[in-house]
Amino acid sequence: MEDQNQLSVEISEEVAEGVYSNLAIIAHSNSEFVVDFVRILPNMPKARVKSRIVLTPQHAKRLMFALQENIAKYEAGFGVISDDSGPMMPFNFGGPTAQA
Repeated sequence: MEDQNQLSVEISEEVAEGVYSNLAIIAHSNSEFVVDFVRILPNMPKARVKSRIVLTPQHAKRLMFALQENIAKYEAGFGVISDDSGPMMPFNFGGPTAQA
């Protein structure tokens, strides 16, 4: 008997390749969180948003917990991830202050 709660997820070849990002800019309103994934390249004066994800506040919180759980599992297997990225760059694009 098939599990009624099982979800089948498909991914296209293009999406499966992934998109590299080395900065995330997060903004929010009372009804949604917007996460822009950006790629910054050395010696380039402009950076491009490579992907934008819009989430409900509830889904954003579930994502935060899922990331925390997966980071803990990663660090248990591979060691602590160093945060040597230096000072955070201030970003403000007219909305709430962004965080990366």
